[in-house]
Amino acid sequence: MPFQSPPLSFDPNRPDFAPYGLTCVHWRPSPMRRPDHHNEVELNFLESGSVTYLLGGKKTVVEAGKLGVFWAAIPHQIIDFGDDTAYFVATIPLQCFLQWRLPEKFVQPLMQGRLVSEPTAERAASDAQLFAHWEEDLLRKAPDLERPVLLEVQARLIRLALKIPAAPRPRAKRDRLSTLTDSGLNKVEQMACYIAQNYTEKLSVQQIGDFVKLHPNYAMNLFQKTFGTTLINYLTQHRVSHAQRLLATTDHTVTEVAFQSGFLSISRFNDAFRRACGCSPREYRKVHELEETGARRAG
Repeated sequence: MPFQSPPLSFDPNRPDFAPYGLTCVHWRPSPMRRPDHHNEVELNFLESGSVTYLLGGKKTVVEAGKLGVFWAAIPHQIIDFGDDTAYFVATIPLQCFLQWRLPEKFVQPLMQGRLVSEPTAERAASDAQLFAHWEEDLLRKAPDLERPVLLEVQARLIRLALKIPAAPRPRAKRDRLSTLTDSGLNKVEQMACYIAQNYTEKLSVQQIGDFVKLHPNYAMNLFQKTFGTTLINYLTQHRVSHAQRLLATTDHTVTEVAFQSGFLSISRFNDAFRRACGCSPREYRKVHELEETGARRAG
């Protein structure tokens, strides 16, 4: 009889950035009072129903039968789901994912906080079998089964990447902001999306409140009541996630990473990074950077 785990749900008490590692489990959706973020690439496969995330400040729907992938260091939060939803969640350590050197047209949208998904459900039956096999293998806790799981995940993501069209030219910032206010998002969702699109710039609560035409104090209270975290913490989460990617994939200095991620001083960057990740930026880089990135810096 195949191994199968009981469905799991989000634990609101889990520490920020606590790692999941290499996993594949059945998941039971539940409303999340706060965003989760962890440094793995997450794969969702719904056998039935639907799940709506607020992913990087944008409403994003994962549909049944269509594999969906996103970088889970971007704050993500389930805000709606179908009553009959049943699905698998798999997590892949970022280091493994980056070493696969998948096409940039696939990797960059993930690193920028977007969901990449299959355009159709034509692979639904084979994906259901794949996830069931991955769950069974990983539940056995046998290290020699992890490699075939990773190879199969890599092959599946390559197939998905081949279907991704080249990225269109980005719209002007003014056009993007106009779309935000006309999109039907409520005020809190507009604030979250505004932060997601502008976190590398100098942002204040006053600016965010002005954008949604709310008093800054009211905007802060409304945001915290809805998302269970402050505007400033949400902004910092995005900046730390951006810094993680730069530390792992570039040879920029820590100071360059700090400023490119939106921090105004190296001391604030170090404090925020240590609080979020439990280590310094340099310590994080030693563990997560790609071999060739380290070689370039050493050379």
